[in-house]
Amino acid sequence: MTSRAPSTRRGRPPKGAGQLTRAAIVEATLDVIGSDGVGAVGIRAVARALGVDPKSLYNHVDGKDGLLDAVAEHLLGSIELPALSGDLRSDLRAIAEAFRDRALRHPAAAALVLTRQLGSVEGLSPIQAVLEVLRAAGCDSEEAVHLLRTMLATLIGTLLREVSAGPTYGTSDTAGIAARRTTLEQSGLPAVAEAAPYLARFDSQAEFDYAMDLALDAIVARVSGSARNG
Repeated sequence: MTSRAPSTRRGRPPKGAGQLTRAAIVEATLDVIGSDGVGAVGIRAVARALGVDPKSLYNHVDGKDGLLDAVAEHLLGSIELPALSGDLRSDLRAIAEAFRDRALRHPAAAALVLTRQLGSVEGLSPIQAVLEVLRAAGCDSEEAVHLLRTMLATLIGTLLREVSAGPTYGTSDTAGIAARRTTLEQSGLPAVAEAAPYLARFDSQAEFDYAMDLALDAIVARVSGSARNG
């Protein structure tokens, strides 16, 4: 009796293994974040979403931090930065709005865009854009960095509040707003009670506009003052 030659196929490759790319990993990580939050991200969770062996991900990312950095780089690198007009205020505002727009497309992942320390071209491209505007307006590199950080502090603060720590009632929950207003009015704190109609509701667009206008007023005034003194 002759023996049958062993098959060269020793099992089907894991689902998706042949098509595994960094882009696919990023999309799967975004799916995990959207479903279960940033805390649920890990090599096993993302591999499970892709249907592949967890070890195969290490050819593309370096563990959980690599996954989070890859998502942040993807989101930052896909910001549609505006064409510059040469007007300091308009250009900075347009960059801030583009940053916000991209962050809000994936609210659950927005904190990564705002807080990861990245060194790639994709991660640094918004920084480059702001610095170019400030340098063109006459700032030296040191002053440009100070003003950049002032702008980012305002932008990050408003966006973090909007996507993860914003007041619950927003502008459409009429019953919730009314209940919150009553609580504030009955707080026994005079200034709080007087401001209750405004504290009880939260318009994220209006808050973003107000904060950015205030920050940009300060930046433009600073640049203009430096130019006069120079």
